[in-house]
This record gives sequence, structure tokens and C-alpha cells, in this order.
Amino acid sequence: MSLTKVYSFATNDKVSQALGEFIAHASSEAIARSGRFTIAFSGGSLPATACKYLRDNQSIDFSKWYVFFADERCVKLDSHDSNFRLVREELLDHLVQQSRSIPADQVMVINDDLIQEPPKVADDYLVKMQSVFAESNKIKFPEFDLILLGIGPDGHTCSLFPNHQLLEVKNEWVASIEDSPKEPPQRITLTLPVVNHARKVAFVVTGAGKKSTVKAILDEKNAHMPASLVAPIKGDSFWFLDDAAAKGLTENTPTDFKL
Repeated sequence: MSLTKVYSFATNDKVSQALGEFIAHASSEAIARSGRFTIAFSGGSLPATACKYLRDNQSIDFSKWYVFFADERCVKLDSHDSNFRLVREELLDHLVQQSRSIPADQVMVINDDLIQEPPKVADDYLVKMQSVFAESNKIKFPEFDLILLGIGPDGHTCSLFPNHQLLEVKNEWVASIEDSPKEPPQRITLTLPVVNHARKVAFVVTGAGKKSTVKAILDEKNAHMPASLVAPIKGDSFWFLDDAAAKGLTENTPTDFKL
């Protein structure tokens, strides 16, 4: 049965410290188990929060990392809308400066020559996923070691939005969306079954503006919010909140953080 742990911290900086420790521990476990660490990042404020302390952690063997994106906008890789650009600026560039780079062929970015046709972007990304996780006709779904997610005020996560047909996808690994209610409208996203096959899923949410959404997901199990549908089949989910976002939780009250 999937386990959900909720952690709350006084400041965003404390969230970053704990999340950095959590990711480092997950990396160490995965590399010891399988010789690699597969991680997917979302965008928004998450890369900055996740990587603030992570990038300077000398215990991490970044050469064994395989980096994916839980969703990506169909834009050029140097666009300010690109989730890859966020992770590059918050993590990858710092590792290059430290001579601890993640090999370029282990950072799975979209083919930005295809961005005018999102279904082709998704097809190309599937091939990249298959190169790491084996072909989709050999395994049902990939099992990420860790997927890092945020949430929107409407409870969306990845690019899975309320009442959208992509929530009904059963077999695909990655899907395209051309009518995102949030700009830019053209994107690709990991599907809900892929998220729910991860070993660990960590939500990272800060700010008082998200407290009602957090409560609706964690306490009220609001099924209209896509983040409520994240329930790893064999893995566990973790919530890294600041006190402002956690305020008001009564059913899933935060516990002390420990690895």
C-alpha cells in the first residue's frame, strides 16, 4: 500500500535543505540498487527549491543520473518557458563549473526542432524514455526512482489539468497537449500511470496561496484535482511544504522529517 508522508518547514530555505537531503538519499539508494538514478523534474519554482543545496552536495555521484522532465513546454530549449532551461540554470550549469557534470546524453530533453507538432515531440520523447527504461512492448511502464512535482491552484500537476481527457490515458507513457489552460498551450507530459509507477513521488509546495489546494488534496481527497490521483502503486509519496502551505491541514498533519 502506498505511503504518504507530509513534512512542513518554517521557511522555503528549510524546505530546500530537507529536499536536497531527500534527493541525495534517494540517489544513493538507487545507485546502490541498480547503478543509476532516474529522476524527473517539473518546472515552475521547483528546480530552484530542489537544487539550491543539492548542487553543492559532494556526496552525490551525478555521473549516474538520468534526468527527465515530468512535463515540458513545446518551446525552444533556451526559452524562458522551458523547464529544461530552469534545471540547466539551477543545477546543470553549476555541475559543469564544478567538473561534476551529468553526461549530456543522460539529460533527456525534447527535440525542439519538432515543437510545431506536439504529438511528434511526445513520440520522440517516448523513444528517449525507451532508451533508458526498455521498450514499451517489453515493460508496461517505466519505474522512475523519483519524480518531483509541483501543483497549481487548480490542483494540476505535470501538465495534467482538471477535467482533461489526458487524465483518462491508460497505456501511454508520454502524451501531448495542445489546449493547456495555462500558457503556453502546447506541451508534453508524463501520464498518470507513469507517475503512479514511480518508486518515489515528491510534491514540493510553498506559499500561503497554495494552502487551500493542499488541504483539498491531502485532507479532502478532491478527485477533481489531478494531484489527488497521484498514488504510487508500489512506491511512496512525500509532500515537502512550508508552514504557510501546510496551515489548515487536519487529517494529514505534518510529521518530523527524517530519512
